[in-house]
Amino acid sequence: MTSPLDVLVVGAGPTGLALAAQLRSYGTRFRVVDRSLDRVRESRALGIQPRTLEALAGFGVSGELVERGNTAMGLRLHLGGRTVSVPLFDIGAPDTPYPFLLFLAQAETESVLGEHLAARDVTVERGTEVVGLERQGPYVAARLRGRDGTEETVTARYVVGCDGAHSTVRARAGIGFEGYAYPQTYLLADLEVDGLEPDAVHSYMTGRGMLFFFPLGSPAPWRMLAMRPSDAPDDKVTLPLLRHIAERYGAEGLVLRDPVWMTDFRLHNRGAARYRSGPFFLAGDAAHIHSPAGAQGMNTGIQDALNLGWKLALVCRGAAPEELLETYGAERAPVGRDVRRFTDRAFVIATSPHPVLRFARARLVPHLAPLARYATAPRRRVFRAVSELGIHYRRSPASTPGTRPPRRGPRAGDRLPDLPRGLQARTAAPGWHLLLSGPPHHWPDERLAPILTGRTDLITVHRLADRSPWPGLAQGLVRPDGHLGYVARGAGLDGLRAYVDRWLPA
Repeated sequence: MTSPLDVLVVGAGPTGLALAAQLRSYGTRFRVVDRSLDRVRESRALGIQPRTLEALAGFGVSGELVERGNTAMGLRLHLGGRTVSVPLFDIGAPDTPYPFLLFLAQAETESVLGEHLAARDVTVERGTEVVGLERQGPYVAARLRGRDGTEETVTARYVVGCDGAHSTVRARAGIGFEGYAYPQTYLLADLEVDGLEPDAVHSYMTGRGMLFFFPLGSPAPWRMLAMRPSDAPDDKVTLPLLRHIAERYGAEGLVLRDPVWMTDFRLHNRGAARYRSGPFFLAGDAAHIHSPAGAQGMNTGIQDALNLGWKLALVCRGAAPEELLETYGAERAPVGRDVRRFTDRAFVIATSPHPVLRFARARLVPHLAPLARYATAPRRRVFRAVSELGIHYRRSPASTPGTRPPRRGPRAGDRLPDLPRGLQARTAAPGWHLLLSGPPHHWPDERLAPILTGRTDLITVHRLADRSPWPGLAQGLVRPDGHLGYVARGAGLDGLRAYVDRWLPA
């Protein structure tokens, strides 16, 4: 009988693949299975946010993602007889190396992550379905059925459900999935469209509904997303139906042709009642689903995985207490709720049949949209929210300010900004990173020895002189997910030692 796994990852979409990449970087014993026979070939999710690119940079894949995607994307609002250009992410973001929304089909994102894993001898077991999960003492017995119908039982300390909205892991763990479905039906198609300016997202917003065209490149030049009109035939999606809807929503003169994929779907806004039940964890769509407004879904799922992965890895190797796993839900569930709330508001404003909102879309937006480029402060706030750079864990038990926190710069729980430029790259390797600013003689090795003894393979020390986010004499401990666990001023190390003793007991 094979020895137990540390982690069984169920689902090999972007969330599961990102989790597998992080577990692999720590040498964790795991397997990743997916009941689908192949990875996604359709475009699906289209945008990668700056924070996600930061979080993936430690695996060396962000450069490849950027190379395959499009970073110079504009927005064209077609408002009746006029077209308004609205800039995207042009307000400047000096604290990130990725100050843009990257347009890239999900199929390409999965391809890059899959190639990364394959190069490290990780096999994604496709065509493998979880047909049973049962707790047996300190382990979970998982019954797996392969594509040829044969079954095997594996045991694991933890099981992570990255298996989507219809999660088997969530159902077996008895975790509720609460929320509601939107009344509208939507149409998706990847196809050729003649008459659209390239390198721009095209939006047609009317009182009756909305229509978007997103540039793809592959598997087709354009992705079409539209709300099905209430009086349109509720039957199979066809090219004539797509043409009819495009004309109805004001996209006259466009030639829609050669679709490679068409479908219709209903949108839901639902969230898991909790992100953990004993040895079972949920991440990505298994934990939260919502409208595609703001390109948040895939990004939130990947960041779920990268919040959880290092915690599982350190607990499994005995380097961190079980208590650390409780911080996963404490940190990520509020993020999931905020994303659901944000996307719901944006979605209702764009689609509601309420007379006031219909009037606003048809009459007010054409007059207000040209002013958007001048509203710098509101656009900066929107950028920080949509880009996910503003996500923090300040209320987490694993975020502790020292007795004298710095007056300026990031706080405990915030992401580490890339200031000075290159700081994120220095702290991207697996493990924790201790940043010490100020004169080097304040941080001799003998003073750090009580903190590092027994942890030299987990904590890397960086003496930054005064080149740090905190001018003067300061200290910051960066967690493996790029968020600050501890910050303080001064040369005293008692607070830092207490933090390390709690979360990384030697």
